[in-house]
Amino acid sequence: MFAGYKTAMSRHEQPLAVRAHPVVLGTVIFIASETMFFSALFATYYNLKARSADWPPPYVHLDLLGPSFGTAFLVFSSLTMFPMLRALSQRRMKAAYGWLYAAIVGGLAYIGDAMHGYSTQEFNLHTSAYGSIYLTMTGFHLLHVVVGVLMLIGLYFGLRSPAFFADKHGGAEAVSYYWHFVTVMWFGIYSTVYWIR
Repeated sequence: MFAGYKTAMSRHEQPLAVRAHPVVLGTVIFIASETMFFSALFATYYNLKARSADWPPPYVHLDLLGPSFGTAFLVFSSLTMFPMLRALSQRRMKAAYGWLYAAIVGGLAYIGDAMHGYSTQEFNLHTSAYGSIYLTMTGFHLLHVVVGVLMLIGLYFGLRSPAFFADKHGGAEAVSYYWHFVTVMWFGIYSTVYWIR
């Protein structure tokens, strides 16, 4: 009786399907934690704004044109990851390299634009609460962009390794998720700082 039961069970048992690559899952969990971190910064920003009569202070003159170009660079860089992954899945390596190179250039252009913006500002972390939260939000985001560009560069050179294809491009997918997160988070910061006055 038990032997027949075990045989019936073994015929119906199927191994559980792997839902996500471990690197991709880890990246998604990391992105969730970073979203909570940035949410705290947004909450701080809006709390300070609600308590201040003048926000931003009268001496703050933010250039809208530069950050708009930076936003365009970042969006372009993020969008190139879609054809890059498609080319990678089809083993069209030349196209994958081209799209990934474009993503790196877009990220570097954003960094250059952000650094130029910082160099022209007339306030710093110690000027006021506005200066502190503005530079904390944009600075931490810029740090995430720098890390993302380094990941893209690492992926660019990693594509040369035959071992890369053993995990069905989980690493490339994880990097693309992180890069999309960086772009989406910038939309939140950009609209908060430059449009909601």
